[in-house]
Amino acid sequence: MTEFEGYLVSQLLAGIQTTIVLFIGCAVVGNLLAIPIALARLSSRRWVRYPADAFTLAFRGTPLLVQLYLCYYGVGQILAGIPTVRYSPMWPILRGASCYAFFVLSLNTAAYCSEIWRGAIRSIPEGQREAGQSLGLSKTQIMTSVLLPQAFRLALPAIGGQNILLLKGTALASTITVFELMGAANLVRAQTFRVYEPLFAAALGYFLLAVLVTSGFGFFERRLARRY
Repeated sequence: MTEFEGYLVSQLLAGIQTTIVLFIGCAVVGNLLAIPIALARLSSRRWVRYPADAFTLAFRGTPLLVQLYLCYYGVGQILAGIPTVRYSPMWPILRGASCYAFFVLSLNTAAYCSEIWRGAIRSIPEGQREAGQSLGLSKTQIMTSVLLPQAFRLALPAIGGQNILLLKGTALASTITVFELMGAANLVRAQTFRVYEPLFAAALGYFLLAVLVTSGFGFFERRLARRY
């Protein structure tokens, strides 16, 4: 292994760790937030439905890169102007680019996955809800025991695809100085003036991670198919 190859591998290994942590954290938070947002969008109460609709429309209607810039430069500047925040023990964490990337990617994922959940829940026949009512189940019991399990089966393939997009979207975090896989490739490219090797290696890294995520969701789909 040449000196360049050793340096490239060491930088990419450091960057891919950040990519994995960022992806897992945003996937967990984003997918968990998606369910209550989807339920809020299905609510008959306007004061619950309208804010959820506005949130989803805002994040699905604007580019992810713009959202990252607005949060990193805009929110960061606003927080820096608040003395109680600037001089708090949390300021070193709040000023970090990784914090803003995690925040934006999680909310972006929640917005897209909430639409998937909403469509899956609405696609369940109304007879399922009526059957739950005939058994004396409450609305909460019908939702958690009847509708959501069926919606999960319907939504899982689309949620898997959305999480693949999240994985690839973490590459944009490098534009706000997060040292993840793409950021590591850009650093090597800028320092060595060799373009193809670091970018090809980064692409290969994202591809392998995407294969792992796809295999994981495929495993869950097969398990569900056996159960039902």
